[in-house]
Amino acid sequence: MEATGGDYPQGTPDYNHNGYSVLQQHIAFFDRNNDGVIYPWETFQGFHALGFNFIISFIGMLFIHSAQSYPTLDSWIPSLWFPVYIKNIHRAKHGSDTEVYDTEGRFVPYKFEEIFSKYAKTEKNRLTFSELMEMTAANRNVADPFGWIASKGEWSVTFWLLKDKDGLISKESIRDMFDGSIFKKVEEMRKSKSQ
Repeated sequence: MEATGGDYPQGTPDYNHNGYSVLQQHIAFFDRNNDGVIYPWETFQGFHALGFNFIISFIGMLFIHSAQSYPTLDSWIPSLWFPVYIKNIHRAKHGSDTEVYDTEGRFVPYKFEEIFSKYAKTEKNRLTFSELMEMTAANRNVADPFGWIASKGEWSVTFWLLKDKDGLISKESIRDMFDGSIFKKVEEMRKSKSQ
C-alpha cells in the first residue's frame, strides 16, 4: 500500500513498502533488525539515528512503548519487554489525530490534502509551526487528553525534524513522514554529513 497524493499517485518513488499498510510503513524504520517487532532499544536507536539527543530519544522511547506496546500484543498478558508488533499497530492508533490513517492503518488521501487546504495559510504547500499547532487544536476529540498530548508531541517532533531553512515543513516531507520514507532519507543524509 502506498501513501498516494496529488503529486504522487503511485506513492513515494522507489520506496519498498514490503506489503505493509502505510501506518506500518511509518513505524517500520524503528524495527532496526527487521523482525516485525520493535523493542524499546530499537526505538531509542531510531530516534538517535534521526539526530535526536539522548534525552529526547529516551522520552520518545518511553512514551511510545508505554502507550503502544499493549494494544499491539497478540496476548492479553502484558510483556515486560514492551514490544510493539508492526502487524498490529493499527490497534494503537490514538484519537485527536488528522485521520490520515484509517482504523486499519491505510492512507486516506483526502484527509492528507485537507491538512493543507484548511491550515496552510502562509504558503499553500508548506506549514508553519503555529499552523501545525492550530491543526492539532482543531483535531481534538472531546475527553481525549492522551490524544491531545500525543498529537501535539508528534507534530512538534515532526516539525523539528523536517523543517526547512525557512522554518516551514513541506507537503512532500509530511507525506513522506506518513509513509515513513523520510526517516531513511534523514538517516542517510546525517550519515553522509558525518563522513
